[in-house]
Amino acid sequence: MKHLKIGDKAPEFSALDQVGNVLSLSDFEGKRVVIYFYPKDDTPGCTAQACNIRDNYEALQNEDIIILGVSADGEKKHQKFIAKYELPFSLIADEEKELINLYGVWGEKKFMGRIYDGIHRTTFLLDEHHSIIGIIEKPKTKDHTREILEIFEENK
Repeated sequence: MKHLKIGDKAPEFSALDQVGNVLSLSDFEGKRVVIYFYPKDDTPGCTAQACNIRDNYEALQNEDIIILGVSADGEKKHQKFIAKYELPFSLIADEEKELINLYGVWGEKKFMGRIYDGIHRTTFLLDEHHSIIGIIEKPKTKDHTREILEIFEENK
Protein backbone atom coordinates (compact mmCIF):
# COMPACT_ATOMS: atom_id res chain seq x y z
CA MET A 1 0.00 0.00 0.00
CA LYS A 2 1.30 3.42 -0.98
CA HIS A 3 1.79 5.92 1.84
CA LEU A 4 1.51 9.47 0.57
CA LYS A 5 2.56 12.29 2.84
CA ILE A 6 2.37 16.06 3.00
CA GLY A 7 4.83 17.57 0.52
CA ASP A 8 4.50 14.72 -1.99
CA LYS A 9 3.31 15.46 -5.51
CA ALA A 10 -0.17 13.97 -5.87
CA PRO A 11 -0.22 10.99 -8.24
CA GLU A 12 -1.61 11.79 -11.69
CA PHE A 13 -4.70 9.83 -12.68
CA SER A 14 -7.36 9.48 -15.34
CA ALA A 15 -10.70 8.05 -14.21
CA LEU A 16 -14.38 8.12 -15.12
CA ASP A 17 -16.85 10.37 -13.34
CA GLN A 18 -20.54 9.64 -12.76
CA VAL A 19 -21.50 10.28 -16.39
CA GLY A 20 -18.53 8.57 -18.03
CA ASN A 21 -16.39 11.65 -18.61
CA VAL A 22 -12.66 11.08 -18.19
CA LEU A 23 -11.23 13.28 -15.44
CA SER A 24 -7.50 13.68 -14.99
CA LEU A 25 -5.72 15.53 -12.22
CA SER A 26 -3.90 17.51 -14.93
CA ASP A 27 -7.32 18.89 -16.04
CA PHE A 28 -7.20 21.01 -12.89
CA GLU A 29 -3.67 22.42 -13.24
CA GLY A 30 -3.46 25.76 -11.45
CA LYS A 31 -6.45 24.93 -9.24
CA ARG A 32 -6.55 23.77 -5.66
CA VAL A 33 -8.11 20.32 -5.48
CA VAL A 34 -9.70 18.20 -2.79
CA ILE A 35 -9.85 14.47 -3.47
CA TYR A 36 -11.93 12.76 -0.85
CA PHE A 37 -12.18 8.99 -0.65
CA TYR A 38 -15.24 7.48 1.00
CA PRO A 39 -16.50 3.91 1.45
CA LYS A 40 -19.93 3.80 -0.20
CA ASP A 41 -22.69 5.95 -1.69
CA ASP A 42 -25.87 6.52 0.29
CA THR A 43 -24.65 5.24 3.66
CA PRO A 44 -25.06 7.40 6.78
CA GLY A 45 -21.45 8.65 7.17
CA CYS A 46 -20.83 9.08 3.46
CA THR A 47 -24.12 10.93 3.01
CA ALA A 48 -23.34 13.24 5.94
CA GLN A 49 -19.92 14.00 4.46
CA ALA A 50 -21.23 14.66 0.93
CA CYS A 51 -24.10 16.82 2.22
CA ASN A 52 -21.74 18.84 4.42
CA ILE A 53 -19.65 19.61 1.35
CA ARG A 54 -22.81 20.35 -0.67
CA ASP A 55 -24.17 22.71 2.00
CA ASN A 56 -20.88 24.63 2.08
CA TYR A 57 -20.04 24.33 -1.61
CA GLU A 58 -20.30 28.06 -2.25
CA ALA A 59 -17.58 28.76 0.36
CA LEU A 60 -15.34 26.20 -1.37
CA GLN A 61 -16.04 27.71 -4.78
CA ASN A 62 -15.25 31.18 -3.42
CA GLU A 63 -11.78 29.81 -2.62
CA ASP A 64 -11.46 28.23 -6.12
CA ILE A 65 -11.33 24.73 -4.66
CA ILE A 66 -12.29 21.79 -6.89
CA ILE A 67 -13.98 18.86 -5.10
CA LEU A 68 -13.71 15.29 -6.35
CA GLY A 69 -15.28 12.42 -4.42
CA VAL A 70 -14.02 8.87 -5.02
CA SER A 71 -15.47 5.49 -4.10
CA ALA A 72 -15.60 2.04 -5.67
CA ASP A 73 -19.26 2.53 -6.61
CA GLY A 74 -20.17 2.56 -10.29
CA GLU A 75 -21.45 5.40 -12.46
CA LYS A 76 -25.16 4.55 -12.04
CA LYS A 77 -24.91 4.40 -8.25
CA HIS A 78 -23.07 7.75 -8.25
CA GLN A 79 -25.76 9.26 -10.49
CA LYS A 80 -28.49 8.18 -8.04
CA PHE A 81 -26.51 9.50 -5.06
CA ILE A 82 -25.93 12.85 -6.77
CA ALA A 83 -29.58 13.17 -7.81
CA LYS A 84 -30.96 12.15 -4.40
CA TYR A 85 -28.84 14.69 -2.49
CA GLU A 86 -28.35 17.32 -5.24
CA LEU A 87 -24.56 17.12 -5.05
CA PRO A 88 -22.88 19.86 -7.13
CA PHE A 89 -19.49 18.12 -7.58
CA SER A 90 -18.14 15.14 -9.50
CA LEU A 91 -17.85 11.64 -8.11
CA ILE A 92 -15.27 9.30 -9.59
CA ALA A 93 -16.38 5.72 -10.20
CA ASP A 94 -13.32 3.67 -9.25
CA GLU A 95 -14.77 0.16 -9.50
CA GLU A 96 -11.35 -1.35 -10.27
CA LYS A 97 -9.87 0.50 -7.26
CA GLU A 98 -6.99 1.89 -9.34
CA LEU A 99 -7.18 5.40 -7.87
CA ILE A 100 -8.01 4.03 -4.43
CA ASN A 101 -4.83 1.92 -4.49
CA LEU A 102 -2.77 4.69 -6.12
CA TYR A 103 -3.57 6.97 -3.18
CA GLY A 104 -3.11 4.16 -0.65
CA VAL A 105 -6.54 4.28 0.98
CA TRP A 106 -7.46 0.59 0.60
CA GLY A 107 -6.65 -1.67 3.50
CA GLU A 108 -7.69 -3.60 6.55
CA LYS A 109 -10.58 -2.22 8.58
CA LYS A 110 -12.36 -3.34 11.73
CA PHE A 111 -16.06 -2.93 12.47
CA MET A 112 -17.98 -4.57 15.30
CA GLY A 113 -15.24 -7.15 15.80
CA ARG A 114 -15.10 -8.06 12.11
CA ILE A 115 -11.92 -7.54 10.08
CA TYR A 116 -12.23 -6.86 6.35
CA ASP A 117 -10.60 -4.88 3.53
CA GLY A 118 -12.15 -1.58 2.50
CA ILE A 119 -11.69 2.10 1.73
CA HIS A 120 -10.31 4.24 4.52
CA ARG A 121 -12.18 7.55 4.58
CA THR A 122 -9.35 9.96 3.71
CA THR A 123 -9.14 13.43 2.16
CA PHE A 124 -6.15 14.83 0.24
CA LEU A 125 -5.80 18.59 -0.18
CA LEU A 126 -3.66 19.76 -3.09
CA ASP A 127 -2.25 23.19 -3.84
CA GLU A 128 -2.26 24.79 -7.31
CA HIS A 129 0.76 22.68 -8.34
CA HIS A 130 -0.89 19.53 -6.95
CA SER A 131 1.51 19.06 -4.08
CA ILE A 132 -0.22 17.55 -1.06
CA ILE A 133 -0.64 20.25 1.59
CA GLY A 134 -2.96 18.30 3.86
CA ILE A 135 -4.23 14.81 4.53
CA ILE A 136 -7.30 14.34 6.69
CA GLU A 137 -7.54 10.80 7.97
CA LYS A 138 -10.90 9.99 9.53
CA PRO A 139 -12.55 13.33 8.67
CA LYS A 140 -15.48 14.60 10.71
CA THR A 141 -18.28 13.83 8.25
CA LYS A 142 -20.63 16.52 9.56
CA ASP A 143 -17.92 19.21 9.75
CA HIS A 144 -15.65 18.27 6.86
CA THR A 145 -15.79 21.56 4.97
CA ARG A 146 -14.48 23.46 7.99
CA GLU A 147 -11.55 21.02 8.21
CA ILE A 148 -10.80 21.56 4.51
CA LEU A 149 -11.02 25.36 4.63
CA GLU A 150 -8.82 25.57 7.74
CA ILE A 151 -6.01 23.62 6.06
CA PHE A 152 -6.17 25.77 2.92
CA GLU A 153 -6.19 28.91 5.08
CA GLU A 154 -3.10 27.71 6.97
CA ASN A 155 -1.32 27.10 3.65
CA LYS A 156 -1.99 30.41 1.91
